Amino acid sequence: MALDRRMLDSLGIEDVEQLFADIPQGVRIDGIPLPKGMTEPEMMRTIRAMLQPNATADDMPCFLGCGIYHHHVPAAVRSIAMRSEFITAYTPYQAEISQGMLQALFEYQSLISELTGMDVVNSSNYDGSTALGEAATMSFRIRPKKKFLVPEALSWEKKSVLKNYVWGAVMEIVEYAYDPYTGGLDMADMHSKYDDDVSGIYVEVPNLFGVIDPAAMKLKKEFPEAVLVVGFNPISLGVLTPPGAYGADIAVGEGQPLGLGMNCGGPLLGLFACRTEHVRKMPGRLIGMTKDKNGNRAYCMTLQTREQHIRRSKATSNICTNEALMALTASVYLSIVGPKGLRSIAEINIRNAKGLMQRIDELDAFDSPVFEAHHFNEFVVSGPVRPEKLNKLLLKHGLIGGADMQRHVPRMTDHMLLATTEMHTEADLDRLVNVLREVA
Repeated sequence: MALDRRMLDSLGIEDVEQLFADIPQGVRIDGIPLPKGMTEPEMMRTIRAMLQPNATADDMPCFLGCGIYHHHVPAAVRSIAMRSEFITAYTPYQAEISQGMLQALFEYQSLISELTGMDVVNSSNYDGSTALGEAATMSFRIRPKKKFLVPEALSWEKKSVLKNYVWGAVMEIVEYAYDPYTGGLDMADMHSKYDDDVSGIYVEVPNLFGVIDPAAMKLKKEFPEAVLVVGFNPISLGVLTPPGAYGADIAVGEGQPLGLGMNCGGPLLGLFACRTEHVRKMPGRLIGMTKDKNGNRAYCMTLQTREQHIRRSKATSNICTNEALMALTASVYLSIVGPKGLRSIAEINIRNAKGLMQRIDELDAFDSPVFEAHHFNEFVVSGPVRPEKLNKLLLKHGLIGGADMQRHVPRMTDHMLLATTEMHTEADLDRLVNVLREVA
């Protein structure tokens, strides 16, 4: 206690609670109500009893997507990725003693390159949002103009991170509208927003609404001078044309569907790829293959253009740690499921989404899907009940509902985004429709 007192005095505070004064009372807890002096078995029994009411997406069907999805993760993925030799969140500094991890990251880059049809892939970013932020500033380095066009229909999380990124670069985010009928690009509005001061255009395939818009795949021909940045869902590339095939200069995505699980929202994985001619302007690290002094194959960090290694003014980013363990996990997942497996998973996602939207559309009170277009694994529905109220009803029936679209597009007040994956059975889809039928 005397030592505790001296530590508090040196900090100029009266008690430990003052260290947490900046945390709002509304989000703080008073501690776990455990009796003192418990044995370990007694404590474990008590904790298990407390946790028993909890339920996860494995206990109840989850229709919540909007960036993070409930996909199946083969047991072998976790078994391999969790080996002690691999467990690190960092790209190794000492290449000569980290050949195994560097090889795994090299293979990750190769797999994502093959998946996206892009030339070069870095060894990961933090998540899809930071990958987008890095892509915006990279587009400025490629084409030094101040405006960056993004969809109005973009998740608020991505918008928030993106605005933080471009603020330092003194760039302007300009939003273009979506077509109210198809949910795809409003080309007339995009043309009105585009001028000679635009550095790049960001488009998502599929987009926030789950819509697969063919017009997005023609943007490079429409605006050849702009840097085209394509956001993608990696599972969708099991069936969709990869970004590299329709002229993307940069491709970014959230790698969470590739075997990471939902993880309560993190950790995630930022996928980042570009064309060869832009590699010197790419952020992050690039793992390459070389030979050691004896002529044996070896791996090294070919590029690491950040402020720790070169002059700050020349650095492409100050991003330091990457998501090495998550990148490894994604490469293990892709290696296990293979091209045919990925295609099969994507097809199941599409089939489930199509089946669910048709069943919901049979209910008179619901419009499903809101947009007349092809969808991947999620779609927007509208109905007579606010999404917040509807989700509470679904939860009472043991179902996790969809995303409230008003958080992302303020004028969509009665719209919900529902996601389906290979985890959903026909019985799960029926349960959801039956609850909606009660509302109708």
